[in-house]
Parts: sequence; C-alpha cells; structure tokens
Amino acid sequence: MVLVRHGETEWSASGRHTGRTDVPLTEIGRRQAKQLRTCLLEWSFARVLVSPLQRAAETARLAGFDRTTTTADLMEWDYGRYEGRTTPDIREERPGWILWKDGVPGGETVEQLGRRADRVVEAVRVSGGDVALFAHGHILRVLAARWVQLGPDSGSRFALDTATVSVLGYERETPVIRRWNERCGMP
Repeated sequence: MVLVRHGETEWSASGRHTGRTDVPLTEIGRRQAKQLRTCLLEWSFARVLVSPLQRAAETARLAGFDRTTTTADLMEWDYGRYEGRTTPDIREERPGWILWKDGVPGGETVEQLGRRADRVVEAVRVSGGDVALFAHGHILRVLAARWVQLGPDSGSRFALDTATVSVLGYERETPVIRRWNERCGMP
C-alpha cells in the first residue's frame, strides 16, 4: 500500500487544522503533485483510492491518476470547532492541548478515525495488488498505525509532510512500514 499525502495548501502551510474544509492546492502544492508522478512510476496500481476533498483528488490527478475511486473513509479528521485553527491558537484557551490525547469538541474522536482507517485497510488487503491512497496527514498517520496493529492514537508518532510518499507492506506475514515520509524531487 502506497500512501500519498496531498500537496501544500494555504492552510497546511500556515499550520491550520484542515479537516473537512475543501481548500485547494497552492501553486507550490500543484508543482509538488506533478513531481509525485516520477516517484510513483515504480508501481502498477490495482486500485487508486482518493479522499473526496479537492486537495487530495487534484494531487492524484496531477500525479497522473485519472481513474480513481473516491472513498469518504479517506477524508481527514473532522476537527469540529477546531477546524481552521492552529495549535498555538487552541492552546490559548486550552493550555497544553494535544490533538491525539485531548480530542476536538464537536468533531471525531481518534477511535472513530481508527474505525475508518480499519475499513480502508480491509479494502486494501482484499484488493489483489498494490493500492495507492491519496489523502491527508492525520488519516494517513492513523492508517499506518492500524496497518502495523497499533492503536489509532499511535499515529501521533508518524510525522507526515505534504506531498510525500510512504509505503506499507509485509515482512513475511507481518505488516510493516517499509518507507516513510519521502519527498519526491523537491525540498
């Protein structure tokens, strides 16, 4: 399974929690997405699954994937009332706040995110070939945690930059992380 985080958006560049708000890629994000094409040439994907949000769908298209399947299970964490806010801003009213531990009012819990990730993992395991997933930072981090049979909150340990490729696979029958957070030709 190949995880591809979407290219840069104005909100990702400024550190704003971007869950369900459908913000577009920046010009840098579009260039990053085009660069991904080169990194993904080594695979012939049986399926390409994409979040319905435009930043992920446009990244997939610019990376050369026109035939994709959209799945709501790849949408980013629903940040509820913290949507669009930065961590320092949230900590002004909730000192010491940590997303993975403290959650978000009016949004999804990390356990709910984990259940969505589990459905994606199951779909990938029965796909019969390599699968690319174009999605968002936090859902992809939770997917990685669930792939290696950790709790969804363990996604906090896997930093993931925009426009990066990560590879999940097996060592014999054990699910492993083969590559993580790799940039494709751009600093």
